[in-house]
Amino acid sequence: MKSEGYLLGIDVGSSSVKATLVEVGSGKTIISSQSPSGEMPMLSKQSGWAEQDPEMWWENVVKSTRSCIQKSEVPASHILAVGISYQMHGLVAVGKDHRPLRPAILWCDSRAVATGERAFKSLGENFCLNHYLNSPGNFTAAKLCWVKEHEPALYNQIHKVMLPGDYIALKLTGEIVTTSTGLSEGIFWDFKENKIASDLLTNFEINENLLPKVVSVFSNQGGLSENAANQLGLKKDTLVAYRAGDQPNNAFSLNVLNPGETAATAGTSGVIYSVTDQNAFDIHSRVNTFIHVSNEKQRKRNGVLLCVNGTGILNSWLKRNMKGVGISYTYEQINELARQAPVGSSGITFLPFGNGAERILGNKSVQSAVHGLDFNHHHQSHIFRAAQEGIVFAMKYGFEILQEMGLKTDIIKAGYANMFLSPVFREAFVNTIGIDLQLYDTNGAKGAALGAGIGAGVYNSFKEAFVGLHLIESKQPDPLLAERYLHAYNRWKLVLKNHL
Repeated sequence: MKSEGYLLGIDVGSSSVKATLVEVGSGKTIISSQSPSGEMPMLSKQSGWAEQDPEMWWENVVKSTRSCIQKSEVPASHILAVGISYQMHGLVAVGKDHRPLRPAILWCDSRAVATGERAFKSLGENFCLNHYLNSPGNFTAAKLCWVKEHEPALYNQIHKVMLPGDYIALKLTGEIVTTSTGLSEGIFWDFKENKIASDLLTNFEINENLLPKVVSVFSNQGGLSENAANQLGLKKDTLVAYRAGDQPNNAFSLNVLNPGETAATAGTSGVIYSVTDQNAFDIHSRVNTFIHVSNEKQRKRNGVLLCVNGTGILNSWLKRNMKGVGISYTYEQINELARQAPVGSSGITFLPFGNGAERILGNKSVQSAVHGLDFNHHHQSHIFRAAQEGIVFAMKYGFEILQEMGLKTDIIKAGYANMFLSPVFREAFVNTIGIDLQLYDTNGAKGAALGAGIGAGVYNSFKEAFVGLHLIESKQPDPLLAERYLHAYNRWKLVLKNHL
């Protein structure tokens, strides 16, 4: 391991872009910067649609990275490699000039549900589940087919299609490449044949040449171009050496690499991600299996992911729309108010499904709902608590699917960030899920930086990379609290059943 130098991680989310500098020897974060200070907007031309301009991502990559470099005063020559984490499942289509032909279609965009379901039926459910471990559903491949069918003139101009992280890597290096991990998240990968999903592409009548060349997750993926280096304040030819979707990368950042290990995150969406050495799938495709970053030819590693779309985005909605007297609440104030209400929110049930089609509900767009509101009894604290409990209950609903699949979990690891900063959320999570929770001082951008260290050969092993991973807090279920949360969760499931 090199003892000197720094690594840069870039995490491109749907809300913001974070950049983090990590010191190689200690593995400690030196500085992090985020851009914009608020949240990047989503375009929604129709109900269920969600788009963003990829150039907006790049503008905020530049701002967050330059801020890191300037504030840290680390010389550009001391930054050894760059890693990328990115929002999953998005579709970026570029022409021969490498410019986007249209806004990116995001992970939470629901327009391609029917397109994916048509392929699921046409190819056969058993075939899809055994080869892709998923229904084609609403993933990137189905989104591309939607563009072909609804925007044929634009489709004919496409040179390559990419995931969001592939596009940022293109802006950094000028090279268009992807990874097998990335292709699997777009349902472009055949797990049974260990190759690109040619049967699905044929069914969609999509030319395989639209997909980029495949490189390893941890590898030399190109050096910074002179233009990119000048914009970022970095050195030309600095190596880009890692890329992964946000959820596999979140698991990686927590050193979740092997079967039985599980990670969670509660940012814009809420995710539980469990690693397995099997080609595991849910027969109803309510959770998704992708190639994990630690996968090797002779050592299979897949990640099974459950996702609740309306997590941090619900909390953000409450922050914008639930106000005090003449003021907007901060997240800290919302968390404090939530603590003033009892477990179960005095009978209020919050269904947090207002952010597009929900995979755990069979790709249905059921919308959010509040049940049991009493105008003479309840106040804002009950609403805030019910929202956080509702998010946890939705994650528990998905976690039960993982358990039905036979996946085993003893400990769930998460970064001390986003919704996990809330004491109510942490308490509800550990007592509803019923599994020990460990919280660490890490985030997606730091994970991307450490990944770049491995890909560039700065670290010789995963063990070296995670020498600086620090446990902040460990929580275990409390039997009395767990019983109260179980009662509230069962009420929540009944409300959900009636809502569906």
